[in-house]
Amino acid sequence: MKVLILSVTAGEGHNSTARAMKAEYERQGHTCTILDTFQYISPALAEFLSEGYLLVTEKAKTAYKVGYRLAEKRKGKSRPTTYLVDMAMADNIADFIATEVFDFVVFTHPFAGLILDFMKQKHMLSIPTFGILTDFTFHPYWENCTHNDYVFTPAGGLLMQARRKGFRDEQILPYGIPINPKFTVTVEKDKAREQLGLDPALSTILLMGGSMGYGNMAETLAKIDSLPMDFQIIAVCGNNAEMKAEVDGTPTTHRVLSTGFVDYVSLLMDASDCIVTKPGGLTTSESLAKGLPMVIVNPIPGQEERNTEFLLNNGAASAASVTCPVEECLYQLFCAPVRMAAMRECVKALAHPNSTEEVCRFSCAKVGK
Repeated sequence: MKVLILSVTAGEGHNSTARAMKAEYERQGHTCTILDTFQYISPALAEFLSEGYLLVTEKAKTAYKVGYRLAEKRKGKSRPTTYLVDMAMADNIADFIATEVFDFVVFTHPFAGLILDFMKQKHMLSIPTFGILTDFTFHPYWENCTHNDYVFTPAGGLLMQARRKGFRDEQILPYGIPINPKFTVTVEKDKAREQLGLDPALSTILLMGGSMGYGNMAETLAKIDSLPMDFQIIAVCGNNAEMKAEVDGTPTTHRVLSTGFVDYVSLLMDASDCIVTKPGGLTTSESLAKGLPMVIVNPIPGQEERNTEFLLNNGAASAASVTCPVEECLYQLFCAPVRMAAMRECVKALAHPNSTEEVCRFSCAKVGK
């Protein structure tokens, strides 16, 4: 079969999910193409959206939060702010799909879903469309994506949200967020630590700032280091070289292994007892697959705040705050083995380590070739 995956560069999670799905479709013998939706139509628009998203979520969080809340409070299915853009893009996307003769389309971002929804309503597209929700919440614009055929969600607990957005129960498939299959392979904790040159017998805290290295990681590291306990720290700074330099320059009493962007996060997770992270959908799904309890820091307003709520309500995480900073969250967690064990069980209950394979098989079976 010939599969088209539409993604949008707004953070790296949507593209990572797209790449994981492409690899799985090809592993199962299908042909797959990833198209950055806005990049295909207008590289200038794509750059504006990508850079604008990073700027707003890092430098203008309050404005982003207000905008997200206003979108959540929209009454009924009013047209989204992207409606005119969707109309303008629909013809180009329809021509591309018809020319390449794809059997079905998968999308990893609601902006791509809006375009496909418009095309479905205008009878410009007849092949099946499958959405993948890459957060533990429905972004407000998903309510304008209900003409797409199916949506894969991270958990069954999101069905009520889906109904409120206007989806039918049979459209919603709680298969989990697709992740790289390497996260289904587990290395024993002591052996993983040995491979990384760490003490195999020492508790290990994994500190991650996302692919772009969000937040003040050096400050968070210093707070963790203040804990009066025996442990070691892995700090992953992503592509943020300035942040890594700050982390490397932070004086600590505990051993710290710091890295930039690496392709062996799976091994780092295997070596760790818990993870301190911002709650991006992909990182949290990888953590769930690895059975790692989470301490949430620096959530982006909007979807990541909703991710935090979901993980807290399901017992898989604790969240740092002004009144309960990260070091207190960790202290409370490590001083309560029963709670740590209970959190691991909650993490296990939410995990979908085989989501990528299951999404691939279902979508191909529905098309029926």
